[in-house]
Amino acid sequence: MPAWNSRGLRGQTLEELINLTNQKYMENKLALIQKIPTPIKPMRIDSQTRQITLAFFEQRSTVDYIGAVQGIPVCFDAKECTQDTFPLQNIHEHQIGFMQQFEEQGGISFLLIYYSCKDIFYYLTYKDLMKFWKRAKNGGRKSFCYNELDARYQLSTYNGVCVHYLEGIQRDLEER
Repeated sequence: MPAWNSRGLRGQTLEELINLTNQKYMENKLALIQKIPTPIKPMRIDSQTRQITLAFFEQRSTVDYIGAVQGIPVCFDAKECTQDTFPLQNIHEHQIGFMQQFEEQGGISFLLIYYSCKDIFYYLTYKDLMKFWKRAKNGGRKSFCYNELDARYQLSTYNGVCVHYLEGIQRDLEER
């Protein structure tokens, strides 16, 4: 298996596309969104190269991105899906809790999902995420299928913006 196809780099392309999108949004003064690094605690550092050779996660991460879109607080997580079915185990309870608290404070939470099998970017609203999450918690399916999603939230590429999630936010705001 080539190194670029390893589990550790899964989602790297999606993250790069979102970062390019965020850069474009910032340049056009549409949004200011930051990638949130996962805090790590180095345990072993190579004395010659000064590289970290062993580390562990210091604390649980919340979401991948946080910021503001024209004064509206926004947080989201980015997920890549290689099949038509998205397993909810890819989202952690503490992430759901953070997104819920963010929503309660007047912010907008969502998932950006890249369906690599279809080459489609999708904006999953917090409301729909919670519908699937509660279904699973109540003994139902522990995943959701692509065909269960609202097609209006499929994202386009527009004017040099790779993952144009502002259109998802706009629709989300209109339907609240």
